Amino acid sequence: LASGGRRGLAQSIFQVGGNFGTALGPLLVALIVVPNTQRYILWFVIAATIGLGIISKVAFWYKAHLIFRKNKKDLFIDIHNLPKRSVQISITILLVVIFSKFFYTASLSTYYAFYVMDKFQLSIQQAQYHMFIYLIAYAVGTIMGGPLGDKFGRKYVIWFSVFGATPFALLLPYANLFYTDVLMVVIGIIISSAFPAIIVYAQELIPKKLGMVSGLFYGFAFGMAALGSAVLGILADHTSIQFVYQVCSFLPFIGIICYFLPNLKRG
Repeated sequence: LASGGRRGLAQSIFQVGGNFGTALGPLLVALIVVPNTQRYILWFVIAATIGLGIISKVAFWYKAHLIFRKNKKDLFIDIHNLPKRSVQISITILLVVIFSKFFYTASLSTYYAFYVMDKFQLSIQQAQYHMFIYLIAYAVGTIMGGPLGDKFGRKYVIWFSVFGATPFALLLPYANLFYTDVLMVVIGIIISSAFPAIIVYAQELIPKKLGMVSGLFYGFAFGMAALGSAVLGILADHTSIQFVYQVCSFLPFIGIICYFLPNLKRG
C-alpha cells in the first residue's frame, strides 16, 4: 500500500526495523544489563511505548484508507497466469525454504553467544559483542534483499540467499574467532536477504489474499524459529553446541529446490 510499487523495498524497510532492534539487544545487554542488574531492562520499555504510539498512528491512517477504497477496484491484480497446481507447488517450496532458513538462523541467533563462549572461552559480555556483529549484518542483508528482488527478480534472490550461504555455513564450525566473525557477517547478509523476497514473491503468487499469505509466512517463519531453538537446544544438551553447528551447516543446501520456482513478472 505505501510502497509506491516497490514492494520488495517496502517489505525490507518493514522488516529491518525489527532486525535492527534485535541487533541492538545484545549490545545493550553487554553495556547496560550485565555490568548492573536485570532491573535496568525496564528502561527498554520506553522504546516499546514509543513504538506502540507510532504503530497506532499507522493503524488509524490505514483504517481511513480502507474506508476511502471501499468501493474502488482491488489495489492488487494478478501478475501471472500460473495454473493453481503450480501456485500450490511454489508455496510449498517457499515453506520448505523457510524451514531451512529459520532452523539455521535459530542456531545462530539463539546459540551463537553460547557457541563462541564454549569454543573460544569468551565471557558473556564479550560474546554479546560478537552476537551484535552478526545481527547487524543480518539487518543489512534484510534491507538489501527487497530492492535486489525488485531489480533482478525475487526467485534469484531467494535462491542465492539460502543456497548461496552453504559454503560459508560449512566453513563456520572450523574457523578461528576472527574468521568466525567474518563468516557470520557474510552468512548474515546473504541469508537474511531471502525473507523480504519470499514474502513479496508469495504475495505475487496469491495477490487476492495478501493478509492470508502474510499471516501464513510470518507465522510459519516464527514457528520454525521457535521449534528450531527447542530442537537444537535438546540436541546440544545430548551432544555439544559445536556438534549442533556442524549439523546445521548442511541446512542451506535445501535452498537448491528454489530452482523449481517459476519466474514471475518483476514489480
